[in-house]
Amino acid sequence: MPSASPRILLLTPPLTQLNTPYPATAYIKGFLGGRGYAVTQADMGLQLVLRLFSVAGLRRVFAEIEAGGFALSDNARRMLRLQNRYLATIAPVIRFLQNKDLTLAPRICHGRFLPEASRFDNVADLETAFGTMGLTDQARHLATLYLEDLADLIKETVGPHFGFSRYAEKLALSATSFEPLHRELTAAPGLLDTMLLEELEPLLQRVQPDIVGFTVPFPGNLYGALRLARHIKETRPETVTIMGGGYPNTELRDIKEPRFFDYIDFLTLDDGEGPWLRLLDQWPAVAGTAPTAVSPSPAMAGRHFTAVSPSPAVAGEHFTPLNPSPAMAGEHFTPLAPVPAMAGTVCLQRTFLRNPAGEIEYHNHPFPDVPHHEVGTPDYSDLPLTEYLSVLEVLNPMHRLWSDGRWNKLTVAHGCYWKRCSFCDVTLDYISRYETAPSTLLVDRIEQIIQQTGQTGFHFVDEAAPPLALRDLAIELLKRRVAITWWGNIRFEKTFSPDLCRLLAASGCIAISGGLEVASDRLLALMEKGVTIAQVARVTDGFTQAGIMVHAYLMYGFPTQTAQETIDSLEVVRQLFAAGVVQSGYWHRFSMTAHSPVGKNPAKYQVAAIGPEPAGFAWNDLWHDDPLGTDHEAFGPGLAKSLYNYLHGVALDEPLARWFDFKTPKATTPRHLVQQALQAPDKPDFAKQNQRLFWLGNAPDFRLEAGKKAPHAVLTCYEQAEDFEVKTTEATGRWLHQLLTQLSQDFDTKVLLKDVAATFPRSEGPFEAFLQSPAWLLLREKGLLLL
Repeated sequence: MPSASPRILLLTPPLTQLNTPYPATAYIKGFLGGRGYAVTQADMGLQLVLRLFSVAGLRRVFAEIEAGGFALSDNARRMLRLQNRYLATIAPVIRFLQNKDLTLAPRICHGRFLPEASRFDNVADLETAFGTMGLTDQARHLATLYLEDLADLIKETVGPHFGFSRYAEKLALSATSFEPLHRELTAAPGLLDTMLLEELEPLLQRVQPDIVGFTVPFPGNLYGALRLARHIKETRPETVTIMGGGYPNTELRDIKEPRFFDYIDFLTLDDGEGPWLRLLDQWPAVAGTAPTAVSPSPAMAGRHFTAVSPSPAVAGEHFTPLNPSPAMAGEHFTPLAPVPAMAGTVCLQRTFLRNPAGEIEYHNHPFPDVPHHEVGTPDYSDLPLTEYLSVLEVLNPMHRLWSDGRWNKLTVAHGCYWKRCSFCDVTLDYISRYETAPSTLLVDRIEQIIQQTGQTGFHFVDEAAPPLALRDLAIELLKRRVAITWWGNIRFEKTFSPDLCRLLAASGCIAISGGLEVASDRLLALMEKGVTIAQVARVTDGFTQAGIMVHAYLMYGFPTQTAQETIDSLEVVRQLFAAGVVQSGYWHRFSMTAHSPVGKNPAKYQVAAIGPEPAGFAWNDLWHDDPLGTDHEAFGPGLAKSLYNYLHGVALDEPLARWFDFKTPKATTPRHLVQQALQAPDKPDFAKQNQRLFWLGNAPDFRLEAGKKAPHAVLTCYEQAEDFEVKTTEATGRWLHQLLTQLSQDFDTKVLLKDVAATFPRSEGPFEAFLQSPAWLLLREKGLLLL
């Protein structure tokens, strides 16, 4: 680490989730902190929400609405009349959603405590939806509707770009041109922008950063990041700004827009650890490449800011003027330029910058990537974990996990081990570079995070967590007796056997999500998904039988998909819900992206790319013409309506045509396709000789009881919910007792079925026959697994 180490501030701009921190800054902080750098992080989305949804914040909102001459809807006018009630309830509601005052739940549910606007018009039957879930969940849902009412009012009036989990998202969606964002950013800040900057300024005063890094995971984070960066450039032009994250990684890989670099000095691609390390290795010289400070916005003109002295790293450095690029002619800048000594010597990795001539350059010196096992443990230490809001937006059980509760986010493996799906960005690093870390290291990280946060909930955020890595992780968790609750994303592949599902459940898994996508074997093959409908049915059944909730990602509108295939897919989905093997799902419309196999070679999939035309900025979502497919747009509302009903167990036996307001073909999918798949026999145990035995139970007690001809053995197993006995012959009983005792104490030795077969008492007959005995079958039912 350089001796003149810069002070680093990492920011998550508004808005991601309200219930838990987005993990990108925690990852970079953990990585850089492990190398001795001083790093501070902040979630500006949370800070903005807490400032806005407070008594003082709502007073400003109501005052600006009343003074602003807005054309108000009836709903907005009603809310204005109820403003005193909103001011009286906002603080208690926020505390309730922060789990600081759960005794408010009865008043929210039964006391006419909350003012109600349009979000309450179609409130679900709470008794049906929450009957088994308790009063607190009902109240959480109602409190969330209350906040969404306020968000609707804000969006209609003083904050047209506001929305939970997004902020000015439309400005960045398919933003091939930077112009709309530029217009908004150079306009006077609105009320919400002002509040955001009011949160930023004390942070800058406290940290005095030399570098500010922004993570932009989604389109809805871009505007907030650039608004914050603009303020930094206006008030602290010597501060270096860096941006990375999922949005740049997918959308800005071909950026040619020089005005973007008025705000951001360095734009990094793919994993941030390597680019950050190269920038910091060359500090302070690399600071000289920070090109400009932006001209003040109209609202900033004449405002006074406390001067900040240059950091020691840049004090005394000499900078020469930089001529603006033609695109910026006529704009006023305070120019900076690289120090002469640095010309041609900066070696960066996967980083865009603007050179002294105003041209965009991409630097990618062939440094090796930071291996997954060396990225370190995410560091959440300076995030206000008790301030996040557990909201309950919709009644979809998987979406409830997403928005309710504090989840530590962690990655089991980097990239995807499959990386073939034709709709996915398989050409990009976050998918294509697959690396794993040892299970021992993963559990070390889990234990460190638990100690740091006091939270034992984990969301594994892999694109598709590999089954064997999950197996090893589960075994290590059980070995160390580390009790966590976790969920994540997988592929519905056959490696997830019923026994593996039971192991994952024992280690704390409560839910998984996976892509069924288009429930058509022809289209699944065209997608190169690597699964079949029958396989998906069996895998989801295994998870369900283990007590793990299953969420299916569903897709419609894939190239060449016909109306018949859309209806047949819906029939498969109906059967999966009717069989009870899928409990949650969501239909996504297919989108062709520039980095997917479909986007790279549309002709192979019999579609044509028809736009948009590149305009120097974002480039990812592509428009396409599908001459062989159906009118995909028409099917969207009916698919969503059917799924909502299936989620609640409603109309599972009704004709599929009822969901659509136009004529549809009859399903040709066999009516019992899923049931037949579930009834297919599994391989017998004697055909699994190379699989590992694993015992979920404790070491059993052993005793002999007198019998008519000879003593027989009784193994008593004491388990969490019940005790049970296994009765067998004396020789088999002693052998089983030794085996189960070893398995309950030794997690490191991989005992294969063929290994125990070799030790089975010969006097007891063929081992294959024993594998079908009542004693063996009972143990298999109670927790003796083959993995």
